Amino acid sequence: MREIVNGIFYVLRAGCPWRLIPSDLPPWSTLWRWFRLWRDEGLFARISHGLVAADRERRGREPCPSAAVVDSQSVKTTEGGPRGYDAAKKILGRKRHAMVDTDGPPLGLLIHPADVQDRDGAVPLLKASRSRHPFVAKAFADSAYNSDRVANATSIDIQIVRRIADQSGFVVHPRRWVVERTFAWLGRNRRLTKDFEATIASATAFLYPASAMLLTRRLARSG
Repeated sequence: MREIVNGIFYVLRAGCPWRLIPSDLPPWSTLWRWFRLWRDEGLFARISHGLVAADRERRGREPCPSAAVVDSQSVKTTEGGPRGYDAAKKILGRKRHAMVDTDGPPLGLLIHPADVQDRDGAVPLLKASRSRHPFVAKAFADSAYNSDRVANATSIDIQIVRRIADQSGFVVHPRRWVVERTFAWLGRNRRLTKDFEATIASATAFLYPASAMLLTRRLARSG
């Protein structure tokens, strides 16, 4: 079973097609079968959420977070499937919506076509978070989420972190930089540099092992 996990992590980290997995790992068809099974069972998400709680306890915090940061990232797709055009970013592909802890680990991840506006994509993300993270009371977001439908989607208080007046060039915004760093962490895995998946289910499933890989390294170093 460890070799199955190693094979899935290899595909995630190296970004290679399933059929190009090295011969010293299990056959690609075996790895693909287990990946589909765990994807459909939601196992990757459960592991990631459990590791988030363990990492918070390691840092002397409550296992259940009370605040979060929300943002999105548009990426190009290569295999077709559901996708759309993000006019603001000029990207034809999908949008990764993330709710992360104030320290960066993902609490919830959602993927949809890139033509879905942030204020519309945030609603199902916020609603889905209530079952796993019911104690989140406040979420920080940018002005794209300044909408009544976002504010009224759940009991979470949405605090908009606005751009600095007369901003010129790159500026680090309070709270919002945390989720940008999370996207950078995930992007270290070559499979996530673009969206190479034909289905949104597989695209979402690969995000959670990337999160789990990050958190297990944190926990191992602290041990």
